[in-house]
Amino acid sequence: MFDAYLKRILTARVYDVARETPLDPATGLSNRLGNQVFLKREDLQPVFSYKLRGAYNKIIHLAPEQRARGVIAASAGNHAQGVALSARRLGIPARIVMPKTTPDIKIEAVRALGAEIVLHGSSYDEAFAHCMQIAEEAGMAFIPPYDDPDVIAGQGTVAMELARQAPQPLEAVFVPVGGGGLLAGVSAYFRALYPGVRIIGVEPADAPTLHSALAAGERVQLPQVGIFADGVAVRRIGEEPFRILRESVDEVVLVSTDAICAAIKDIFDNTRSIAEPAGALSVAGLKQYVENHRLEGANLAAVVSGANINFDRLRYVAERAELGERREALFAVTIPEQPGSFRAFCNAIGTRSITEFNYRYAGPDEAHIFVGIRMNAGAPEKEELREKLEAAGYGVVDLTDNEMAKLHVRHMVGGRAPHAGRETLYRFEFPERPGALLRFLSHLHADWNISLFHYRNHGADYGRVLAGFQVPEEEEPAFQQFLQELGYAWEEETENPAYELFLR
Repeated sequence: MFDAYLKRILTARVYDVARETPLDPATGLSNRLGNQVFLKREDLQPVFSYKLRGAYNKIIHLAPEQRARGVIAASAGNHAQGVALSARRLGIPARIVMPKTTPDIKIEAVRALGAEIVLHGSSYDEAFAHCMQIAEEAGMAFIPPYDDPDVIAGQGTVAMELARQAPQPLEAVFVPVGGGGLLAGVSAYFRALYPGVRIIGVEPADAPTLHSALAAGERVQLPQVGIFADGVAVRRIGEEPFRILRESVDEVVLVSTDAICAAIKDIFDNTRSIAEPAGALSVAGLKQYVENHRLEGANLAAVVSGANINFDRLRYVAERAELGERREALFAVTIPEQPGSFRAFCNAIGTRSITEFNYRYAGPDEAHIFVGIRMNAGAPEKEELREKLEAAGYGVVDLTDNEMAKLHVRHMVGGRAPHAGRETLYRFEFPERPGALLRFLSHLHADWNISLFHYRNHGADYGRVLAGFQVPEEEEPAFQQFLQELGYAWEEETENPAYELFLR
Protein backbone atom coordinates (compact mmCIF):
# COMPACT_ATOMS: atom_id res chain seq x y z
CA MET A 1 0.00 0.00 0.00
CA PHE A 2 2.67 2.53 0.97
CA ASP A 3 4.85 1.75 -2.05
CA ALA A 4 1.87 2.25 -4.37
CA TYR A 5 1.17 5.64 -2.82
CA LEU A 6 4.85 6.55 -2.93
CA LYS A 7 4.76 6.16 -6.72
CA ARG A 8 1.58 8.24 -6.94
CA ILE A 9 3.14 11.01 -4.83
CA LEU A 10 6.42 11.07 -6.74
CA THR A 11 4.53 11.40 -10.03
CA ALA A 12 1.84 13.80 -8.77
CA ARG A 13 1.18 16.89 -10.89
CA VAL A 14 0.90 19.82 -8.50
CA TYR A 15 3.53 22.39 -9.38
CA ASP A 16 1.61 23.96 -12.25
CA VAL A 17 -0.36 25.74 -9.51
CA ALA A 18 1.33 24.96 -6.18
CA ARG A 19 4.71 26.17 -5.02
CA GLU A 20 7.28 24.40 -2.91
CA THR A 21 6.80 26.00 0.48
CA PRO A 22 9.64 26.57 2.97
CA LEU A 23 10.30 24.66 6.16
CA ASP A 24 11.00 27.57 8.50
CA PRO A 25 12.68 27.24 11.91
CA ALA A 26 10.49 28.51 14.76
CA THR A 27 13.30 29.91 16.87
CA GLY A 28 11.27 31.33 19.74
CA LEU A 29 9.13 28.22 20.08
CA SER A 30 12.20 26.00 19.85
CA ASN A 31 13.92 27.83 22.69
CA ARG A 32 10.81 27.66 24.85
CA LEU A 33 10.19 23.95 24.28
CA GLY A 34 13.79 22.77 24.34
CA ASN A 35 13.43 21.11 20.92
CA GLN A 36 14.11 22.20 17.35
CA VAL A 37 10.75 23.10 15.85
CA PHE A 38 10.21 23.61 12.10
CA LEU A 39 7.07 24.89 10.40
CA LYS A 40 6.04 23.65 6.96
CA ARG A 41 4.48 26.82 5.55
CA GLU A 42 1.49 25.71 3.47
CA ASP A 43 -0.14 29.00 4.43
CA LEU A 44 2.14 30.53 1.75
CA GLN A 45 0.40 28.78 -1.15
CA PRO A 46 -1.41 30.99 -3.71
CA VAL A 47 -4.74 30.20 -2.05
CA PHE A 48 -3.19 30.23 1.46
CA SER A 49 -3.75 26.48 1.92
CA TYR A 50 -2.36 23.10 0.84
CA LYS A 51 -5.73 22.11 -0.66
CA LEU A 52 -4.88 23.12 -4.22
CA ARG A 53 -2.27 20.32 -4.39
CA GLY A 54 -4.84 17.54 -4.20
CA ALA A 55 -7.47 19.41 -6.22
CA TYR A 56 -5.13 20.02 -9.15
CA ASN A 57 -3.71 16.50 -9.11
CA LYS A 58 -7.24 15.08 -9.26
CA ILE A 59 -8.34 17.37 -12.10
CA ILE A 60 -5.21 16.86 -14.21
CA HIS A 61 -5.73 13.09 -14.02
CA LEU A 62 -9.27 13.34 -15.44
CA ALA A 63 -9.74 12.27 -19.03
CA PRO A 64 -9.76 15.22 -21.47
CA GLU A 65 -13.45 14.74 -22.24
CA GLN A 66 -14.24 14.83 -18.49
CA ARG A 67 -12.31 18.06 -18.01
CA ALA A 68 -14.10 19.60 -20.98
CA ARG A 69 -17.47 19.14 -19.25
CA GLY A 70 -16.16 21.01 -16.19
CA VAL A 71 -15.64 20.19 -12.53
CA ILE A 72 -17.79 20.66 -9.47
CA ALA A 73 -17.17 20.59 -5.72
CA ALA A 74 -19.08 21.16 -2.49
CA SER A 75 -17.10 23.33 -0.10
CA ALA A 76 -17.26 26.57 1.82
CA GLY A 77 -13.55 26.68 2.53
CA ASN A 78 -10.06 25.99 1.27
CA HIS A 79 -11.00 23.11 -1.05
CA ALA A 80 -13.30 25.45 -2.98
CA GLN A 81 -10.45 27.86 -3.67
CA GLY A 82 -8.13 25.02 -4.65
CA VAL A 83 -10.62 23.65 -7.18
CA ALA A 84 -11.39 27.12 -8.55
CA LEU A 85 -7.73 28.06 -9.08
CA SER A 86 -6.89 24.68 -10.60
CA ALA A 87 -9.79 24.91 -13.06
CA ARG A 88 -8.85 28.45 -14.05
CA ARG A 89 -5.26 27.41 -14.70
CA LEU A 90 -6.48 24.56 -16.93
CA GLY A 91 -9.08 26.73 -18.66
CA ILE A 92 -12.09 24.58 -17.73
CA PRO A 93 -15.44 25.48 -16.11
CA ALA A 94 -15.79 25.11 -12.34
CA ARG A 95 -18.89 25.20 -10.20
CA ILE A 96 -18.74 25.35 -6.40
CA VAL A 97 -21.81 24.55 -4.27
CA MET A 98 -21.80 26.31 -0.90
CA PRO A 99 -24.34 26.47 1.93
CA LYS A 100 -26.33 29.69 2.11
CA THR A 101 -24.69 30.25 5.50
CA THR A 102 -21.26 30.77 3.89
CA PRO A 103 -19.78 34.19 4.81
CA ASP A 104 -19.44 36.66 1.94
CA ILE A 105 -15.64 36.76 2.30
CA LYS A 106 -15.41 33.09 1.32
CA ILE A 107 -17.88 33.41 -1.53
CA GLU A 108 -16.03 36.36 -3.02
CA ALA A 109 -12.65 34.64 -2.68
CA VAL A 110 -13.88 31.73 -4.80
CA ARG A 111 -15.74 33.94 -7.28
CA ALA A 112 -12.57 36.00 -7.79
CA LEU A 113 -10.87 32.80 -9.00
CA GLY A 114 -13.42 32.47 -11.79
CA ALA A 115 -15.71 29.75 -10.44
CA GLU A 116 -19.49 29.80 -10.64
CA ILE A 117 -21.06 29.88 -7.17
CA VAL A 118 -24.23 27.96 -6.30
CA LEU A 119 -25.70 28.67 -2.87
CA HIS A 120 -27.92 25.88 -1.60
CA GLY A 121 -29.17 24.68 1.78
CA SER A 122 -28.17 25.69 5.28
CA SER A 123 -25.54 23.00 5.91
CA TYR A 124 -22.67 21.29 4.16
CA ASP A 125 -24.67 18.04 3.89
CA GLU A 126 -27.44 19.83 1.98
CA ALA A 127 -24.91 21.56 -0.28
CA PHE A 128 -23.14 18.26 -0.92
CA ALA A 129 -26.37 16.47 -1.90
CA HIS A 130 -27.23 19.27 -4.32
CA CYS A 131 -23.68 19.18 -5.70
CA MET A 132 -23.97 15.48 -6.50
CA GLN A 133 -27.32 16.05 -8.19
CA ILE A 134 -25.84 18.76 -10.42
CA ALA A 135 -22.81 16.59 -11.20
CA GLU A 136 -25.06 13.78 -12.44
CA GLU A 137 -27.41 16.01 -14.40
CA ALA A 138 -24.71 18.18 -16.01
CA GLY A 139 -22.11 15.44 -16.44
CA MET A 140 -19.55 17.44 -14.45
CA ALA A 141 -16.67 15.68 -12.65
CA PHE A 142 -16.97 15.79 -8.86
CA ILE A 143 -13.70 16.74 -7.11
CA PRO A 144 -13.71 15.28 -3.57
CA PRO A 145 -11.92 17.16 -0.80
CA TYR A 146 -10.03 14.18 0.68
CA ASP A 147 -11.49 10.75 -0.05
CA ASP A 148 -9.70 9.99 -3.32
CA PRO A 149 -6.27 8.47 -4.19
CA ASP A 150 -5.28 11.31 -6.56
CA VAL A 151 -6.24 13.93 -3.97
CA ILE A 152 -4.31 12.07 -1.26
CA ALA A 153 -1.26 11.79 -3.53
CA GLY A 154 -1.38 15.50 -4.29
CA GLN A 155 -1.46 16.31 -0.58
CA GLY A 156 1.39 13.84 -0.06
CA THR A 157 3.76 16.11 -1.98
CA VAL A 158 3.88 18.16 1.24
CA ALA A 159 5.76 15.22 2.80
CA MET A 160 8.07 14.87 -0.20
CA GLU A 161 9.24 18.47 0.25
CA LEU A 162 9.34 18.30 4.05
CA ALA A 163 11.52 15.17 4.11
CA ARG A 164 14.02 16.79 1.77
CA GLN A 165 14.09 20.08 3.70
CA ALA A 166 14.20 18.76 7.27
CA PRO A 167 17.39 18.18 9.23
CA GLN A 168 18.07 14.58 10.12
CA PRO A 169 17.25 12.75 12.26
CA LEU A 170 13.62 13.92 12.31
CA GLU A 171 11.77 12.66 15.39
CA ALA A 172 8.14 13.42 14.49
CA VAL A 173 5.86 15.19 12.02
CA PHE A 174 2.58 16.75 13.21
CA VAL A 175 -0.34 17.06 10.79
CA PRO A 176 -3.90 18.38 11.24
CA VAL A 177 -6.77 15.96 10.62
CA GLY A 178 -10.20 16.67 9.14
CA GLY A 179 -11.24 14.20 6.48
CA GLY A 180 -7.76 12.70 6.61
CA GLY A 181 -6.44 13.36 3.10
CA LEU A 182 -3.39 15.38 4.10
CA LEU A 183 -2.38 13.06 6.94
CA ALA A 184 -2.90 10.00 4.72
CA GLY A 185 -0.60 11.40 2.03
CA VAL A 186 2.07 12.51 4.49
CA SER A 187 2.04 9.26 6.48
CA ALA A 188 2.11 7.05 3.38
CA TYR A 189 5.21 8.85 2.07
CA PHE A 190 7.07 8.64 5.37
CA ARG A 191 6.12 5.03 5.97
CA ALA A 192 7.50 4.09 2.54
CA LEU A 193 10.82 5.94 2.87
CA TYR A 194 11.35 7.00 6.51
CA PRO A 195 9.54 4.45 8.70
CA GLY A 196 11.37 5.59 11.84
CA VAL A 197 9.76 9.05 11.81
CA ARG A 198 6.74 9.23 14.10
CA ILE A 199 3.57 10.52 12.40
CA ILE A 200 1.22 12.35 14.75
CA GLY A 201 -2.28 13.42 13.78
CA VAL A 202 -3.80 16.39 15.61
CA GLU A 203 -7.52 17.01 16.06
CA PRO A 204 -9.67 19.39 18.12
CA ALA A 205 -10.95 17.72 21.27
CA ASP A 206 -14.49 18.52 20.13
CA ALA A 207 -13.96 16.98 16.66
CA PRO A 208 -12.11 13.67 17.35
CA THR A 209 -12.94 12.12 13.97
CA LEU A 210 -9.85 9.95 13.48
CA HIS A 211 -9.31 9.39 17.20
CA SER A 212 -12.82 7.94 17.55
CA ALA A 213 -12.44 5.78 14.43
CA LEU A 214 -9.14 4.29 15.61
CA ALA A 215 -10.62 3.57 19.05
CA ALA A 216 -13.62 1.82 17.48
CA GLY A 217 -11.58 0.01 14.83
CA GLU A 218 -13.86 1.40 12.13
CA ARG A 219 -15.12 4.69 10.74
CA VAL A 220 -17.72 6.28 12.99
CA GLN A 221 -20.13 9.14 12.39
CA LEU A 222 -19.86 11.73 15.14
CA PRO A 223 -23.24 13.23 16.07
CA GLN A 224 -21.70 16.69 16.34
CA VAL A 225 -18.31 18.37 15.98
CA GLY A 226 -16.95 21.68 17.23
CA ILE A 227 -16.87 24.51 14.73
CA PHE A 228 -14.00 26.70 15.90
CA ALA A 229 -11.46 24.90 13.69
CA ASP A 230 -13.93 24.86 10.80
CA GLY A 231 -11.34 23.59 8.31
CA VAL A 232 -11.33 20.21 10.09
CA ALA A 233 -14.95 20.11 11.26
CA VAL A 234 -15.66 16.72 9.66
CA ARG A 235 -17.94 14.21 11.33
CA ARG A 236 -16.55 11.09 9.62
CA ILE A 237 -13.05 10.27 8.45
CA GLY A 238 -12.71 9.47 4.75
CA GLU A 239 -12.85 5.81 3.73
CA GLU A 240 -9.59 5.72 1.76
CA PRO A 241 -7.71 7.93 4.25
CA PHE A 242 -8.78 5.65 7.10
CA ARG A 243 -7.58 2.56 5.23
CA ILE A 244 -4.13 4.20 5.15
CA LEU A 245 -4.16 5.85 8.56
CA ARG A 246 -5.08 2.80 10.60
CA GLU A 247 -1.75 1.30 9.43
CA SER A 248 0.43 4.41 9.39
CA VAL A 249 -0.31 6.83 12.24
CA ASP A 250 1.56 6.49 15.51
CA GLU A 251 -0.64 8.69 17.66
CA VAL A 252 -3.54 11.17 17.56
CA VAL A 253 -3.32 14.17 19.88
CA LEU A 254 -6.49 16.04 20.89
CA VAL A 255 -6.20 19.75 21.72
CA SER A 256 -8.56 22.35 23.16
CA THR A 257 -9.81 25.55 21.55
CA ASP A 258 -7.64 27.54 23.93
CA ALA A 259 -4.57 25.53 22.91
CA ILE A 260 -5.33 26.23 19.24
CA CYS A 261 -5.58 29.97 19.96
CA ALA A 262 -2.25 29.84 21.80
CA ALA A 263 -0.72 28.07 18.78
CA ILE A 264 -2.00 30.80 16.44
CA LYS A 265 -0.17 33.28 18.65
CA ASP A 266 2.97 31.11 18.63
CA ILE A 267 2.98 31.02 14.84
CA PHE A 268 2.49 34.78 14.68
CA ASP A 269 5.29 35.39 17.18
CA ASN A 270 7.68 33.23 15.14
CA THR A 271 6.65 34.14 11.58
CA ARG A 272 4.50 37.30 11.80
CA SER A 273 1.84 35.34 9.88
CA ILE A 274 -1.64 34.49 11.12
CA ALA A 275 -2.76 30.89 10.70
CA GLU A 276 -6.38 29.82 10.65
CA PRO A 277 -7.47 27.58 13.56
CA ALA A 278 -7.16 24.37 11.52
CA GLY A 279 -3.79 25.59 10.24
CA ALA A 280 -2.46 25.97 13.79
CA LEU A 281 -3.68 22.58 15.00
CA SER A 282 -0.36 20.87 14.32
CA VAL A 283 1.59 23.36 16.46
CA ALA A 284 -0.88 22.95 19.33
CA GLY A 285 -0.46 19.17 19.07
CA LEU A 286 3.33 19.45 18.91
CA LYS A 287 3.41 21.47 22.14
CA GLN A 288 1.13 19.00 23.91
CA TYR A 289 3.15 16.02 22.64
CA VAL A 290 6.40 17.56 23.93
CA GLU A 291 4.81 18.09 27.35
CA ASN A 292 3.24 14.63 27.52
CA HIS A 293 6.43 12.81 26.48
CA ARG A 294 8.87 15.16 28.25
CA LEU A 295 10.75 15.42 24.97
CA GLU A 296 14.03 17.35 24.72
CA GLY A 297 16.54 18.02 21.95
CA ALA A 298 14.49 16.51 19.11
CA ASN A 299 13.84 17.78 15.57
CA LEU A 300 10.10 18.24 15.17
CA ALA A 301 8.09 19.48 12.16
CA ALA A 302 4.52 20.80 12.06
CA VAL A 303 2.45 21.45 8.95
CA VAL A 304 0.85 24.91 9.08
CA SER A 305 -1.93 23.97 6.70
CA GLY A 306 -3.69 27.26 6.02
CA ALA A 307 -4.24 30.94 6.75
CA ASN A 308 -7.79 31.62 5.60
CA ILE A 309 -9.08 33.30 8.74
CA ASN A 310 -11.68 36.04 8.97
CA PHE A 311 -10.22 39.18 10.51
CA ASP A 312 -13.17 39.38 12.93
CA ARG A 313 -12.03 36.15 14.59
CA LEU A 314 -8.75 37.63 15.80
CA ARG A 315 -10.47 39.30 18.73
CA TYR A 316 -11.63 35.93 20.01
CA VAL A 317 -8.27 34.28 19.30
CA ALA A 318 -6.37 36.93 21.25
CA GLU A 319 -8.81 36.62 24.15
CA ARG A 320 -8.30 32.86 24.44
CA ALA A 321 -4.60 32.59 23.62
CA GLU A 322 -3.44 33.47 27.13
CA LEU A 323 -5.71 30.80 28.59
CA GLY A 324 -4.38 28.29 26.09
CA GLU A 325 -0.81 29.00 27.14
CA ARG A 326 -1.89 28.80 30.77
CA ARG A 327 -0.74 32.37 31.27
CA GLU A 328 -4.14 33.44 32.65
CA ALA A 329 -6.36 31.96 35.33
CA LEU A 330 -10.04 32.84 35.82
CA PHE A 331 -11.51 32.67 39.32
CA ALA A 332 -14.88 33.39 40.87
CA VAL A 333 -14.18 34.58 44.42
CA THR A 334 -16.71 35.26 47.19
CA ILE A 335 -15.63 38.01 49.59
CA PRO A 336 -17.36 39.59 52.63
CA GLU A 337 -19.49 42.64 51.85
CA GLN A 338 -17.93 44.97 54.42
CA PRO A 339 -15.59 47.98 54.49
CA GLY A 340 -12.00 47.08 53.64
CA SER A 341 -12.77 43.66 52.12
CA PHE A 342 -12.00 44.78 48.59
CA ARG A 343 -8.55 46.01 49.64
CA ALA A 344 -7.91 42.87 51.68
CA PHE A 345 -8.65 40.72 48.61
CA CYS A 346 -6.24 42.74 46.47
CA ASN A 347 -3.58 42.30 49.14
CA ALA A 348 -4.17 38.53 49.05
CA ILE A 349 -3.57 38.51 45.30
CA GLY A 350 -0.38 40.46 45.83
CA THR A 351 1.62 42.01 43.00
CA ARG A 352 0.34 39.66 40.31
CA SER A 353 -0.92 41.27 37.11
CA ILE A 354 -4.72 41.49 36.90
CA THR A 355 -6.13 40.91 33.40
CA GLU A 356 -9.82 41.32 34.31
CA PHE A 357 -11.75 42.38 37.39
CA ASN A 358 -15.55 42.36 37.76
CA TYR A 359 -17.15 43.04 41.13
CA ARG A 360 -20.81 42.40 41.94
CA TYR A 361 -22.74 43.02 45.16
CA ALA A 362 -24.55 39.77 46.07
CA GLY A 363 -26.36 40.73 49.30
CA PRO A 364 -25.76 42.34 52.68
CA ASP A 365 -23.10 39.78 53.64
CA GLU A 366 -21.12 38.95 50.51
CA ALA A 367 -19.99 39.98 47.05
CA HIS A 368 -18.71 38.00 44.05
CA ILE A 369 -15.65 38.82 41.99
CA PHE A 370 -14.85 37.51 38.51
CA VAL A 371 -11.10 37.96 38.22
CA GLY A 372 -8.48 37.13 35.60
CA ILE A 373 -4.88 36.84 36.82
CA ARG A 374 -1.77 36.50 34.69
CA MET A 375 0.27 33.38 35.45
CA ASN A 376 3.79 32.21 34.65
CA ALA A 377 3.41 29.60 31.89
CA GLY A 378 4.25 26.09 33.01
CA ALA A 379 4.36 26.94 36.72
CA PRO A 380 1.98 25.52 39.38
CA GLU A 381 1.14 29.10 40.31
CA LYS A 382 -2.62 28.81 39.78
CA GLU A 383 -3.15 26.09 42.37
CA GLU A 384 -0.83 27.85 44.81
CA LEU A 385 -2.85 31.06 44.50
CA ARG A 386 -6.13 29.21 44.88
CA GLU A 387 -4.91 27.51 48.04
CA LYS A 388 -3.68 30.83 49.40
CA LEU A 389 -7.07 32.50 48.79
CA GLU A 390 -8.97 29.59 50.36
CA ALA A 391 -6.63 29.65 53.36
CA ALA A 392 -7.52 33.33 53.78
CA GLY A 393 -11.19 32.37 54.06
CA TYR A 394 -12.39 33.15 50.55
CA GLY A 395 -14.71 30.91 48.55
CA VAL A 396 -12.97 30.19 45.23
CA VAL A 397 -14.25 28.52 42.05
CA ASP A 398 -11.78 27.92 39.22
CA LEU A 399 -13.44 29.00 35.93
CA THR A 400 -10.34 28.73 33.74
CA ASP A 401 -11.77 25.75 31.84
CA ASN A 402 -15.42 26.78 32.07
CA GLU A 403 -16.54 27.36 28.48
CA MET A 404 -19.69 29.28 29.35
CA ALA A 405 -17.77 31.59 31.67
CA LYS A 406 -15.15 32.31 29.00
CA LEU A 407 -17.59 32.78 26.14
CA HIS A 408 -20.35 34.71 27.90
CA VAL A 409 -20.23 35.35 31.64
CA ARG A 410 -17.03 37.41 31.64
CA HIS A 411 -18.94 39.90 29.42
CA MET A 412 -22.14 39.80 31.49
CA VAL A 413 -21.13 40.13 35.14
CA GLY A 414 -23.68 42.27 36.94
CA GLY A 415 -26.77 40.94 35.21
CA ARG A 416 -28.28 39.10 38.18
CA ALA A 417 -32.03 38.41 38.22
CA PRO A 418 -32.98 36.88 41.58
CA HIS A 419 -36.71 37.08 40.77
CA ALA A 420 -36.54 35.10 37.53
CA GLY A 421 -38.31 31.99 38.77
CA ARG A 422 -38.00 28.60 37.03
CA GLU A 423 -35.22 29.92 34.82
CA THR A 424 -33.20 27.37 32.86
CA LEU A 425 -30.07 28.30 30.94
CA TYR A 426 -28.90 26.99 27.55
CA ARG A 427 -25.89 27.63 25.33
CA PHE A 428 -26.49 27.50 21.55
CA GLU A 429 -24.52 27.68 18.32
CA PHE A 430 -26.54 29.79 15.86
CA PRO A 431 -25.67 29.75 12.15
CA GLU A 432 -24.47 33.21 11.11
CA ARG A 433 -27.12 33.95 8.51
CA PRO A 434 -30.08 36.30 8.15
CA GLY A 435 -33.18 34.85 9.76
CA ALA A 436 -31.47 32.46 12.17
CA LEU A 437 -32.66 34.36 15.25
CA LEU A 438 -36.12 34.94 13.77
CA ARG A 439 -36.48 31.20 13.09
CA PHE A 440 -35.54 30.53 16.70
CA LEU A 441 -38.02 33.04 18.11
CA SER A 442 -40.87 32.08 15.81
CA HIS A 443 -40.86 28.52 17.14
CA LEU A 444 -41.13 29.58 20.79
CA HIS A 445 -44.52 29.24 22.45
CA ALA A 446 -46.10 32.47 23.62
CA ASP A 447 -45.90 31.41 27.28
CA TRP A 448 -42.17 30.55 27.16
CA ASN A 449 -40.47 33.68 28.37
CA ILE A 450 -36.88 34.56 27.39
CA SER A 451 -35.35 35.88 30.60
CA LEU A 452 -31.72 36.20 29.41
CA PHE A 453 -30.09 36.48 26.00
CA HIS A 454 -26.43 37.10 25.18
CA TYR A 455 -24.89 36.85 21.72
CA ARG A 456 -21.29 37.35 20.56
CA ASN A 457 -20.04 37.36 16.98
CA HIS A 458 -16.66 35.64 16.74
CA GLY A 459 -16.21 36.08 13.00
CA ALA A 460 -17.07 32.41 12.37
CA ASP A 461 -19.87 30.69 10.48
CA TYR A 462 -21.69 30.21 13.79
CA GLY A 463 -22.42 32.63 16.61
CA ARG A 464 -22.53 31.71 20.29
CA VAL A 465 -25.74 32.42 22.18
CA LEU A 466 -26.55 32.10 25.88
CA ALA A 467 -30.28 32.15 26.61
CA GLY A 468 -32.40 31.81 29.73
CA PHE A 469 -36.01 30.56 29.59
CA GLN A 470 -38.93 30.53 32.00
CA VAL A 471 -41.11 27.58 31.02
CA PRO A 472 -44.20 26.49 32.98
CA GLU A 473 -43.80 23.02 34.44
CA GLU A 474 -46.60 21.56 32.35
CA GLU A 475 -44.92 22.90 29.19
CA GLU A 476 -41.53 21.33 29.88
CA PRO A 477 -42.05 18.27 27.58
CA ALA A 478 -43.02 20.55 24.70
CA PHE A 479 -39.99 22.75 25.36
CA GLN A 480 -37.64 19.77 25.30
CA GLN A 481 -39.19 18.68 22.00
CA PHE A 482 -38.60 22.20 20.67
CA LEU A 483 -34.90 21.93 21.56
CA GLN A 484 -34.57 18.56 19.85
CA GLU A 485 -36.24 19.76 16.65
CA LEU A 486 -34.54 23.15 16.52
CA GLY A 487 -31.53 21.93 14.55
CA TYR A 488 -29.00 24.11 16.42
CA ALA A 489 -26.34 22.63 18.68
CA TRP A 490 -27.14 23.31 22.34
CA GLU A 491 -26.14 22.44 25.89
CA GLU A 492 -27.89 23.12 29.18
CA GLU A 493 -25.91 25.29 31.63
CA THR A 494 -28.37 25.74 34.50
CA GLU A 495 -26.04 24.00 36.98
CA ASN A 496 -22.94 25.91 35.87
CA PRO A 497 -21.35 27.63 38.91
CA ALA A 498 -20.61 30.75 36.87
CA TYR A 499 -24.38 31.15 36.31
CA GLU A 500 -25.12 30.67 39.98
CA LEU A 501 -22.50 33.18 41.12
CA PHE A 502 -22.91 36.01 38.60
CA LEU A 503 -26.20 35.78 36.70
CA ARG A 504 -28.92 34.10 38.76
